[in-house]
Amino acid sequence: MSPLSWLALVLFALIYTALAIGRVPGLRIDRAGIALVGATVMLVCGLVSFEQAFSPQCINYEALVLLFGMMVLVGVLRLSGFFEQIVAWTQTLIASPRMLLAWTIGLSGVLSAFLVNDIVCIALTPLLLRLTRRLGYDPLPHLLGLATAANIVSSATITGNPQNIIIGIHSRIAYARFTSRLLPVALVGMLIAYVLLSLLYRHRLVPQPARQREAEPASSAPQSAAHTGLRNKAMLVGLATVGLFFLLPSQHLALIALAAASVLLLGRVQPAKIYRQVDWTLLLMFAGLFIVVYTFRLHVVETWDIPRWSWLLARPVDLLSLVSVGLSNLVSNVPAVLLLQPVVEAMPAGSQETAWLALAMSSTLAGNLTVLGSVANLIVVEAARREGEEVTFLEYARVGVPLTVLTLLVGVAWLMWVPY
Repeated sequence: MSPLSWLALVLFALIYTALAIGRVPGLRIDRAGIALVGATVMLVCGLVSFEQAFSPQCINYEALVLLFGMMVLVGVLRLSGFFEQIVAWTQTLIASPRMLLAWTIGLSGVLSAFLVNDIVCIALTPLLLRLTRRLGYDPLPHLLGLATAANIVSSATITGNPQNIIIGIHSRIAYARFTSRLLPVALVGMLIAYVLLSLLYRHRLVPQPARQREAEPASSAPQSAAHTGLRNKAMLVGLATVGLFFLLPSQHLALIALAAASVLLLGRVQPAKIYRQVDWTLLLMFAGLFIVVYTFRLHVVETWDIPRWSWLLARPVDLLSLVSVGLSNLVSNVPAVLLLQPVVEAMPAGSQETAWLALAMSSTLAGNLTVLGSVANLIVVEAARREGEEVTFLEYARVGVPLTVLTLLVGVAWLMWVPY
């Protein structure tokens, strides 16, 4: 390799080590800042020009716009009291901890499939903690159910998580086709998650007499006419958005999400309140990652002669999934997808769609392996910690490792042996 290639390799390794750790010793910088600084270093070192770095070939603006639109939609749902209303309704139906676990897995899964799992976990985690305290239940199995189901079912749709958004934009697989192919894997995965959690936590899925029940507030969700109107509007826009995702070609996904955000901004809610619901740091992190990974691919990956990798190109499901799982837990799932993109594009045209689906499935399910495997996990764990509930690395792995293995086996078998 050339000196520039070696420089790109070293910088990439340093940047992704910092991203994996989540911080830089002695500094207070976060992952978004690390990605931004990393992209800037690549520019300053002359590894990529300003024009290249901000071109559509480098930054996937469609993915960022789609993610932004979904953040606005979920943000307005949160402001309207939509999630509080669901939890309040749930409380009237729950008769046992096992029933709550099933409901948590189902609710987390359904919402994550269409509204981006990370954002759903931000909205549901504090509400779930509040609900378990009102009922006097141990929150741990339910927190694990929330996180693992958010990962599993988000694999079923293009809008389920950021890496699927990137795959959907690149592959141009129709939303309905993508969902019909991966939804069965997600549904079986939900069942496996429930059975596994029920077995591992059978002694904790019982009412806890020692736990002090939290008093129920006078009003568990906003009930004003303004909130009701906003909630109805957001639900209608959300349903219309998902319907259009299924009906229109995949190249319109970003435009549909942007239109939904625009409609929701046309109202009486102060825009600043909506903007505060957008995870700007996540968007910034992805923009930085696009530049860092593009530079690495430009100077390093292109020297690897990927079209000659017959050992991997001929195995678009099982071997690609295995590589994806390892890479996703090494550098996280979004960078893994960006790095494996040229591998999929080098595959024969007839197997590319299956390879994209396998990459979406495996990179997402790999997120359940450890608590560090996905942003959704970290959101749940950190939110629980702020509320005084600890989910340790080993406690999560106790569920995550067998769950990841079992769901991946189901996913690989489905894509390899069930014709479409």
